[in-house]
Amino acid sequence: MKWISTFLLLSVLPGLAISVPAGADEVVGGQLVAMAEPQPLPDQPRLSALSVLVLDEATGSTLLDKNPDLETPIASISKLMTAMVVLDAKQPMNEKLAVTDADVDKLRHSSSRLAVGTVLTRAQMFHLALIASENRAAFALARNYPGGEEKCIQAMNRKAKALGMTHTVFEDPTGLTSHNQSTAEDLAKMVQAAAGYQVIHEITTTAHYQITRTARVKVRQRHAHHRSVVWRSVTQEVAFNNTNPLVREGHWDIGLSKTGFINEAGHCLVMQAKIASKRVVIVILDSMGKYGRINDAKRIRQWVEAHVKHNEVASAASDLLP
Repeated sequence: MKWISTFLLLSVLPGLAISVPAGADEVVGGQLVAMAEPQPLPDQPRLSALSVLVLDEATGSTLLDKNPDLETPIASISKLMTAMVVLDAKQPMNEKLAVTDADVDKLRHSSSRLAVGTVLTRAQMFHLALIASENRAAFALARNYPGGEEKCIQAMNRKAKALGMTHTVFEDPTGLTSHNQSTAEDLAKMVQAAAGYQVIHEITTTAHYQITRTARVKVRQRHAHHRSVVWRSVTQEVAFNNTNPLVREGHWDIGLSKTGFINEAGHCLVMQAKIASKRVVIVILDSMGKYGRINDAKRIRQWVEAHVKHNEVASAASDLLP
């Protein structure tokens, strides 16, 4: 019996001080003295996001939530589903795809560093869609899916249904439309499924990516009596950064990451990460401001760390009881 062992030890060494976790009884001066109860669980952090869910992957239990069943636009988080169905199609990743006018965003007129005519491999398009959230790359992947973009979207919705995402709908492969909607609960299922693809894990946690492309540029030439303009092909190195600064900073143990933003969706972020030895899924939807989702993620990390520490102290105290 643990308390008898402790009593005998103190009888032999009367001056010995022993540190016992809070919530257990401590022997002081030969008498059992009740110590303070463990501190209560930390309050949920104040988050700017409209909808949040944090799951313990090992147990499937909810650690923290806020409106987890709210249906809302999900913006470029959609690209995780696009990536999964493209991989499921098992098309050659070294096949070359060209950016065409069909890949240009005519809904929101978002900018892109992939000019019409750019030719990249499917693997490169895949990297750019997930790392830099390049819409033209995602459109090109969907357009070159077996049967075209329409079949790709159908596959996305079928996979969502198969994963039990009952409150999710996809109408395009990029998330530019606000009709791509889901809930934090459904997206947690999608994150876990996507994390099962090794290539998605590797790509979404890549901080920087560089491509070599051939571009046509105007060159002005001077002549004795006139000037002329000619087009020349030049090779360019173009660098892209991960849209999640937490990946670039390198202070997190992240297994999967994807960001998203359109006005209707707000700033969104989904991650699989290891925090205080616990593997968790984090879904943050409709955060306020440019840095809202990142600040929310940092507050969630602090809360999970405090939560784990609280449970460790409580468990240690329980182990000391007879």
